[in-house]
Amino acid sequence: METFNEDPKPGRLVLPLVLIGMIATTYTFINRVSSNNDLEIQPVTEEVVETIVEDSTPEDTTTTTTTTLPDEVITYLEEISSEKIQSIDLATKVLEANENWDSELITYQEAKDEFAEFIEDAQQFVETVAEPGPPSTFAGLVKSHEELKSLAELIYADTKELLEGLTSSDTGEQRAAALESFNNNINGFQEKIEEIVAINTSG
Repeated sequence: METFNEDPKPGRLVLPLVLIGMIATTYTFINRVSSNNDLEIQPVTEEVVETIVEDSTPEDTTTTTTTTLPDEVITYLEEISSEKIQSIDLATKVLEANENWDSELITYQEAKDEFAEFIEDAQQFVETVAEPGPPSTFAGLVKSHEELKSLAELIYADTKELLEGLTSSDTGEQRAAALESFNNNINGFQEKIEEIVAINTSG
């Protein structure tokens, strides 16, 4: 009696079994190799390269120049700045004494004594302004200092005129004129110092 195979494609059941066997064999082989060689299977890491774009904006190349004054010039500027303060002090005392006399807050003798002291103060002021003066190598400063000396002499002359005006027989005109001249010369002296300092310290 003949036996017939009812499945017209007998290989279709065998093929899946073969594939399963190959997969199992491959998996076993890979595990064995990894274990025997202490291999660690890691995922592939993709390296990301970052591109940096340089700023092409030009840099600011502006430079600042600082002018350094010679030490002797700095000393002179400090000197005349101090003399400016002395002139302010002298002017304050003169104006206060004159106001006190006009307001009859002091006696005639007290006014004479104070005005006489102003002459001594002004004389000392002239000597202070005269020496030591600026360094001789700076012609501009030497010329300006001569103007300061002249103004100091005028201030001294004004203080003497103030006392003469106080003791004169007029009704105060001479003293008033002397006071006006004194104020103008004091202001001129201070303004000249400010000018000298500004010229030598600017830019």
